[in-house]
Amino acid sequence: MKKLVVFTGAGMSADSGLATFRDADGLWANHRIEEVCTPEALARDRAKVIRFYNERRREMLLARPNPGHEAIAALERDFAVEVLTQNVDNLHERAGSTRVTHLHGELTKLRSMRDEELIVPIEGWEQPLDATAPDGAPLRPHIVFFGEAVPQFERAAAIAARADVMVVVGTSLAVYPAASLVRYVRADVPIFVVDPGMPDTSGIRNPLTHIRRRAAEGMPLLAEQLRELR
Repeated sequence: MKKLVVFTGAGMSADSGLATFRDADGLWANHRIEEVCTPEALARDRAKVIRFYNERRREMLLARPNPGHEAIAALERDFAVEVLTQNVDNLHERAGSTRVTHLHGELTKLRSMRDEELIVPIEGWEQPLDATAPDGAPLRPHIVFFGEAVPQFERAAAIAARADVMVVVGTSLAVYPAASLVRYVRADVPIFVVDPGMPDTSGIRNPLTHIRRRAAEGMPLLAEQLRELR
């Protein structure tokens, strides 16, 4: 069975109604990165940062996987599918994908501020301000803040290097190091990009097909094409 690696970004979840960060009307248009998504922000105003991610978690729980998520999950019948995502929501899992690597963290989890490997699940959407980890330290969102390392990157790069086919959905390919994953794919491996805009594909040297559609529309169409490559 061929190995299909699907790399997804904010455009994947935008079709489920979740705001992207970088669009003109996205989250960063209404929130300063420095105030809600850095270690310094957490130290300076813990309540504001936790409130921001509580809001994101509540929105996530109200959202539903779209046909793009469902098409990716259904491809597990025909391929060994690995999803690498920049998204912190759980829509891939809720659609049925069983192998998902989150590069930038997960809203469904919290972690100790003393031990970054001490990660616990969160039920519902609201993290209490005084919540503590089993080691007694305050809990924080299990999110990779700006300026922090991406702990899952090496794992994701190794997965990309083993791909027989790669699909890139809903990402500008402008956020590093995640965007560099396309460079780990073997030179003969075809890469399919699903995005209505103009992602930065300058780093792709592989056979490239660009489907200029949104994720919810383009991914089901591409899934039918991919089944012909089995």
